[in-house]
Amino acid sequence: MKLEGVIFDWAGTTVDFGCMAPVKAFMDSFAANGIVVTEEETRKPMGMLKRDHIKTMLSMERIGAAWKQQHGTAWNMDDVETIYSSFEPELLATLTNYTKVKPGVVDTVAALRSMGLKLGSTTGYTDKMMKIVVQAAASQGYQPDCWFSPDSTDGMGRPYPYMIFKNMMELKLSDVNKVVKVGDTVSDIKEGKAAGVWSVGVIDGSSVMGLNEDQFNALSDTEKKERREQVRQIFVEVGADYMIQDITELPNILKQIENQ
Repeated sequence: MKLEGVIFDWAGTTVDFGCMAPVKAFMDSFAANGIVVTEEETRKPMGMLKRDHIKTMLSMERIGAAWKQQHGTAWNMDDVETIYSSFEPELLATLTNYTKVKPGVVDTVAALRSMGLKLGSTTGYTDKMMKIVVQAAASQGYQPDCWFSPDSTDGMGRPYPYMIFKNMMELKLSDVNKVVKVGDTVSDIKEGKAAGVWSVGVIDGSSVMGLNEDQFNALSDTEKKERREQVRQIFVEVGADYMIQDITELPNILKQIENQ
């Protein structure tokens, strides 16, 4: 076996340490409709297409009950659009503040290219959102060979595998067994598993951990170890093939896969 390509997620994996950009926008858009949601609830569907993310939150028992109590009826698809109409403009207005490339990404990408690998990417953002993120990342030295959002797959984002398949077609990757998907959310792992590719979870700076860079750096070594183990266990439970503490460990993981 010879690996041919790596497909990265964006927020929480290669940019935006902690995947912070969408969290406040989701919480504020629910609050604007009379529903207070927690950060934990908000992060559970992270990585999905944003409308699907809202639907998943509304489907949570507590949030669904709160919606019915507040509005007098169970939520419906019109309510999803109402929440999204608050969410999208807020995220677009603040997204440029959350496009910093994560530590180690640029050097790791250079190492992967030196190994002859092609680099794709998938996201839960829309094309409109991605134009902001892609441009900002490129100015910092990170630019994968291609990217696809759920807009390119008729809105069928994670955990469906179709964005990965679009990458494979674009990059002319020959076999799912020669492709590795790298991400920081449960949805990323499920996307990789659904596509039949190798699925790798990134721990530090992940949405699952839910800490920005300053918050993470403020932890003691013992606290970091505990938080990392919590994230690792979540990735194990959803079937990740490998976990890496940070992106710089990826080349060694790829060599392990090659040697199987």
